[in-house]
Amino acid sequence: MDALDSGTAPTVSFEFFPPSTPAGWMNLDRRINELVPLEPSFVSVTYGAGGSTRELTNDLVVRLLEETKIPAVPHLTCVGHTRDEIDEILERYAKAGVTAILALRGDPPEDGSDPDSGEFDHASDLVEHIRRFADRHRHPFRIGVAGFPEGHPDTPNTLVGMNHLKTKVDAGADWICTQLFFDNHAFLDWRDRCRIEGIHVPIIAGIMPISTRRSVTRMAGLAAGAVFPASLQRSLARAGEDDEDAVSEIGLHWATEQCRDLLDHDVDGIHFYTLNKSDATLRIHRSLGVHTARGLQRTRD
Repeated sequence: MDALDSGTAPTVSFEFFPPSTPAGWMNLDRRINELVPLEPSFVSVTYGAGGSTRELTNDLVVRLLEETKIPAVPHLTCVGHTRDEIDEILERYAKAGVTAILALRGDPPEDGSDPDSGEFDHASDLVEHIRRFADRHRHPFRIGVAGFPEGHPDTPNTLVGMNHLKTKVDAGADWICTQLFFDNHAFLDWRDRCRIEGIHVPIIAGIMPISTRRSVTRMAGLAAGAVFPASLQRSLARAGEDDEDAVSEIGLHWATEQCRDLLDHDVDGIHFYTLNKSDATLRIHRSLGVHTARGLQRTRD
């Protein structure tokens, strides 16, 4: 993916999920049209638990590539998948012109089927498999993996968690995209620890603006272990229980200041978890004083 090879930083990217209804597709089309002028470095597309949205993910990836020319980066999870199934998916993406994959272990299948029925135990196994596929087919996939600045709930030992991340990078990962977080100090400290451990690939920070009180609870579930700093909680507490507009403004301001601080600390990239919305991302860009992703880029030394 040129965005990670261009010699400039930071990248700015967005995440979308494939809708399941015609109305959802119409809404997403509007959001994409609003965000395309920002010229994102790439757009990632989620992949349902156990491959439950495989076809929808493929459809959205192809649409983005054909209609926007923005690099589309599909998520690919390995839980419950065989190597032949993964190869089939990779062949489709290679044929479609996909040049980057976000390789994840993934959540257990929602239908209750056995997650251990597949042939991959860890995300590092999937990374290694994609790297071998790319070498075998001479298709230059750039492989991204997930990072967890505040730890992974399944790995409370942070030293073990760092070893897991290093294993993924050593298996062939080219870049890291983090879970959402609200505490920049935790991210920056974790980034330093990554470098100390010899992890030198680009690390992209995941940002999701708070929009409603319900979204706070949802985020806590999506990013189990994520810390909501006391100053953020105090701001939310000052807003009235029914004042969702105030909650949205607080969330937008917090995310904007996170981005501003990350840029000041030379972050490699910022990845916006959009939830298929565009308003917050557009407003953050305006607050940062930029019109496109290139407006944030600096030349690497």
